[in-house]
Amino acid sequence: MLTLINTNLMKPPIGPLGLEYIGGVARQSGIETDVLDLCFEQNPDEALKKYFASKSPRLVGLSFRNVDDCFWPSAEWFVPELAETVKAIKKMTDAAVVIGGIGFSIYPKQIVEYTGADFGVKGDGEEAVVQLYRQLEGSRNFADVDGLIWRQDGNIYANKPAWPQKLSLPAARDIFDNRAYFAQGGQAGIETKRGCFRSCIYCADPIAKGPRSRGRNPSEVADEVQSLLKMGINVLHICDCEFNIPREHAYAVCEEFVRRKLGEKVRWYTYMSITPFDSELAAVMKKAGCAGIDFTTDAANDAMLGCYHQPYLKEDIATAVRICRENGITVMLDLLLGGPGESAQTVAETISFVKRINPDCAGAPLGVRIYSGTAMEKIVEAEGPAEKNPNIKRKYDGPIDYFQPTFYISSLLGERPAQFVRDLIGDDKRFFPPTVEITQTSAGESGDHNYNDNTILVEAIRNGARGAYWDILRKIKEKK
Repeated sequence: MLTLINTNLMKPPIGPLGLEYIGGVARQSGIETDVLDLCFEQNPDEALKKYFASKSPRLVGLSFRNVDDCFWPSAEWFVPELAETVKAIKKMTDAAVVIGGIGFSIYPKQIVEYTGADFGVKGDGEEAVVQLYRQLEGSRNFADVDGLIWRQDGNIYANKPAWPQKLSLPAARDIFDNRAYFAQGGQAGIETKRGCFRSCIYCADPIAKGPRSRGRNPSEVADEVQSLLKMGINVLHICDCEFNIPREHAYAVCEEFVRRKLGEKVRWYTYMSITPFDSELAAVMKKAGCAGIDFTTDAANDAMLGCYHQPYLKEDIATAVRICRENGITVMLDLLLGGPGESAQTVAETISFVKRINPDCAGAPLGVRIYSGTAMEKIVEAEGPAEKNPNIKRKYDGPIDYFQPTFYISSLLGERPAQFVRDLIGDDKRFFPPTVEITQTSAGESGDHNYNDNTILVEAIRNGARGAYWDILRKIKEKK
C-alpha cells in the first residue's frame, strides 16, 4: 500500500494538489493508495500514531510545498518541522519515506539528508512515485527512476529530474476532501502546465519544475474543472507560475472553457506575466470565467526591471492594467522591492507610477529570497564575501546558507527600508505594504499580504468569502 500524507498545516488551508495528482495516477496504475491529511487534524502527532497503529504501507509519501514562507522579516523555515515529522513516522512504521513537492525540488539532496528520509523526487512526482513503488516491490534498481533522490552505502544520489515533456494529470479530484478545502480555504487549485523558460534572477520555478513549459491538453483541464463543479466548487486558482507563458497555451485553455460554457459557472484567478498580454487574450479569459489576475510586476522602473531580467518596460505594466480595466478583470500588481541596485529613487518611482496607473491592489513586499542555483546567488557572490555583505538579511548564525531563509535588501534604501516604503505608500489602501517588524499581532494585521496563518483571511473565509487571497484581503481593506 502507498500512503500519502499532507504535512502542510498552514491556515487558510491549501489543498494538496500535487499529492492529489500522484494519488490519482497511483490508483490508475493499480496501486492500493490511502491518504492521511494532517491539515484538518487537531493533534497531528496523535493522528499519525492512530493511523500507523492499524496500517502497514510499503511506501509513505509526504508533500513539501514550501521551504519557508519567503517573507521578510518573518523568515519562517519549515524544514526542521518536516524533519520532526519524518522522524516520528519512521518510529511508527518500517515503510520507506519519500518526499516531493515544489519546496522539496528546490533543495532535494539537502532535504533528504536533513530529514533522514529514504527517498525524494525532484520534479513531477506522478510517474516517479509509481516507479519507485514498483522498484520497492521488485529489483530495487533505483537508478532507473527519473527524479529520484536515493541513498546507498552512506551516499545520497540524484537521478536526472522528472520533467516529462508530455504532461497528463488525473481530472477526477477524488483523493482528498476538496469540499472541506473549499469551505475553509475559499478556493481550489488546478494546474494547466508546468515549467518556465524565462530567467528571472530570483525565481526557483525553473529549478523545481523545469526550464521549459509543458502544457496539459486543454480538454483534460476542462474535465478537471467540471469534476470540481460537481462538488459545488466554483472558485478556482490556476497554480501555473505564469498562465500566459506561453500565450498560445493560455488561449487554448480559455477557448475550451468557453466551448463548454464553463465561464458561466466558474470564477477563477491566476498568476501572469505582464507580457505577453493583449486585449484578445483578456477578452477570452474573461469569457472563460477569469475574475482576477495577479501580475508578476517586480518594479515600475526600467533599470530595476532590467536587473530582474524582465522582458518588459514600465509602460507595459500600464497597458496591462488598462486592458484588465477594459475587460472587467480585477488586477493585482506584485512588486519585489529591494533587489540589486534598488535605491530610494527607484522605489519612489515605482510607488508613484503604480499609484498613477491605478490597479485594484498592489503588493509591496521588501526583500528578495535568494535560492541556490539562481542568478541572485551569482550576483551576491560577485559582491564579495556574503557574511560581510550589507545587503544580506537573515535570522540564523554561522556561514551564509541559502537552504535557510536568506534575503537581499539593497543597503541603498537606508537603515529603515520598510518604513521608508510605507511612508511612500501613505494611507493608500490599494497597497499591501511591507512589514516593519514581526510582533505578536496576527498575520495580516500589519496590512501586508503574508498568507501564512493569516487569521484575518481565515475569519473572512469562514464568513463566506471566496477567491484569491489578495482579492479577499483587498475587499476587507476597502470596507474599513
